[in-house]
Amino acid sequence: MAGQSRKWMILVATIWIQAFTGTNFDFSAYSSEMKKVLGISQVQLNYLAVASDMGKVLGWSSGLALLYFPLWVVLFMAAFMGLFGYGIQWLLITNTISLPYMLVSCLCLLAGCSICWFNTVCFVLCIKNFPTNRALALSLTVSYNGVSAALYALAGDAINPSSSSLYLLLNSIVPLMVSIAALIPILRQPSVDPLPREAVQSDSVKFLLLNLLAVITGIYLLVFGSNASQSDHSTAPLLLGGAIFLLVFPLCVPGVVYARNWFHHTVHSSFQLSGSGFILVHDDDLELHKRLIRESSFNDGIDDSGSEYKLIMGAQLAQGQKQAGEDTRCCEKIIGKDQLVILGEEHPAHVLVGRLDFWLYYIAYFCGGTIGLVYSNNLGQIAQSLGQTSNTTFLLTLYSSFSFFGRLLSAAPDYIRAKLYFARTGWLTIALLPTPIAFLLLAGFGNAMALRVGTALIGLSSGFIFAAAVSITSELFGPNSVGVNHNILITNIPVGSLVYGLLAAIVYDANAGTGLKIVKFADSSVVCMGRQCYFLTFVWWGCLSLLGGFSRGRRALLTIDDAQDQLMY
Repeated sequence: MAGQSRKWMILVATIWIQAFTGTNFDFSAYSSEMKKVLGISQVQLNYLAVASDMGKVLGWSSGLALLYFPLWVVLFMAAFMGLFGYGIQWLLITNTISLPYMLVSCLCLLAGCSICWFNTVCFVLCIKNFPTNRALALSLTVSYNGVSAALYALAGDAINPSSSSLYLLLNSIVPLMVSIAALIPILRQPSVDPLPREAVQSDSVKFLLLNLLAVITGIYLLVFGSNASQSDHSTAPLLLGGAIFLLVFPLCVPGVVYARNWFHHTVHSSFQLSGSGFILVHDDDLELHKRLIRESSFNDGIDDSGSEYKLIMGAQLAQGQKQAGEDTRCCEKIIGKDQLVILGEEHPAHVLVGRLDFWLYYIAYFCGGTIGLVYSNNLGQIAQSLGQTSNTTFLLTLYSSFSFFGRLLSAAPDYIRAKLYFARTGWLTIALLPTPIAFLLLAGFGNAMALRVGTALIGLSSGFIFAAAVSITSELFGPNSVGVNHNILITNIPVGSLVYGLLAAIVYDANAGTGLKIVKFADSSVVCMGRQCYFLTFVWWGCLSLLGGFSRGRRALLTIDDAQDQLMY
C-alpha cells in the first residue's frame, strides 16, 4: 500500500512539473518588448521563436541522457538549462546587459531544449509507474502543460502587471523550484508489479476524480485568470493562491489509496464501476498487461541486434493474414511493407523512420498542433495588428485554458470505450477540424470577437493533439521507446515554426511597408496595423491544416480489431 501511495505522489509531482514548464506558451507576452529592445524586424523575431522550437530537434538527447544518468539528474539538467537560457534573456530585456542577436538565439535554443527534457522525464515517469493506465496518466499530466501560460499570467498580474520582462524571470526560476519540490517522490519510486483487478478498478476511479478536479482547475483559470488584468491588483495574489491550492489539492489522492479498504466496503459495493459506462480498463486488458510484463522479462535477455525484431514482425504478419479471413473486423489484406502491423510493437528509431504510417502521422502533427503553437507565438503581434494590444494577456490565458481543456478531452476515448470505440487516430482527425474553422473566422472577420473565438478553437484543437500524440506514439510504436520516438515526431515543430512563422513574418513586414497601413517605428522596429497584416497568413494556415486532417483521416478510416487494443492496417 505504501508503494501505491508513492505512485500517486509521483503523478502529482509530474502534474506540477508539467504545469510550470510549458514556458514556450508565454512567448507572446514578452515578444513585443524583446523586439523593441533588440530593434529587430518581425522576421528576425520569428527566428527567435524558431530557435526556441529548434530545441525540440535536440529533444532526443534527453532519451539518450536517461541511458547514462538517473532520472532526477536529467530533471535538474533541464531545470538549469532553463535557468540559464531564460535568466540571461531577462537580464537582456531589462537592459542589464547587452547581447548580440546570435547569442540571444542560442539562449532561446537552450531554453527550448529544457522544455523537451522536462517532458521526457514526465513521459517516462507516467509510463513506468502506470503501465496499465498509461494513456490516462499521460493525458492527465500533459494536460497541465497547457495551463502554464495562464499560471504565469496570474503570477505576473500578482507581482507586477506592468512588467512583461517578469515572465522571463519566472520562466527561469519557477521550474527549478518545482523540480526541487518533486525530487523526493521521484527518488522514492515504487517497484512496478502487475495490479490485481480491484486495484485497477480503484485506479480508474481515482483518474476519474483527478480529471474532474482538472476540469475545475481549468474553469477557474479561464474565469478568473482571463479577468485578472482587468480586476483590482489587490485581488490578483488571492487568485494566484487559489490556483496554487488547486494544484496542491491532488495530494489527497495518496490518502484515498490508504483508505481503499474503507472505500471498497462502504461505497464501491453500491457504486459498481464495472456496470457503468466508464470502464477505463477491461479485464482482458489487465490480463494482456500481465502477459506483456512476462514477455518483457523474457525479451530482456535477447540480443537487440534487430534479427529478433524481423522474425517477430514476419510471424505477426503471417498470423495477421491468417486471421484476416476469419474475423470480419480485420482488414481483408495486411501489407507489411512500411506500414504498422500491431499496436504496441516496439519500433527502434531506424525502423520508425521507415514506416509510411509514421510519416502520415508526422504530417498530421505538422499541419495541426504545430500550426497552433506558431499561432500562439504570433499572438502578441496578431492582437497588436488588430488593435487589441491591451487584451494580449487575456488572449494568452484564453489560448492556454482551452489548450488545457483540449488536452483533457484527449482522454475521452478511454472513458467511453465501453459504449463507443473509435481509434485514437480517428479522434486525432476529428480534433484537427476546429483549426481550419478558426482560421476561416479570423480571415473572414478579423474583429475582436473572431479573434477570441478563433484563439479558443485553435487552443482546443492543438491541446488535444499535443496530449493525444504522446499516447498515440506510445501505442503505435511501443511504450519503451517513447522517450526517443516522440522526440523524433516533434522535430516537425521547429520545421513548422520556421516555415509557418517565416510566412507570417514576410506577409507582416510586406504589409507594414506598403504605406497603406498605420506604420509606427520604435527603436528600428516596424509595427503593422490592420486586418491585412495576417489575412494571407490565416488563409494559408487554414489550407495547410485541412491537409493535415486529410493525411491522418486516410489512415483513421482503416481502423480494425480492438479485442486486445490492437490496430492493424
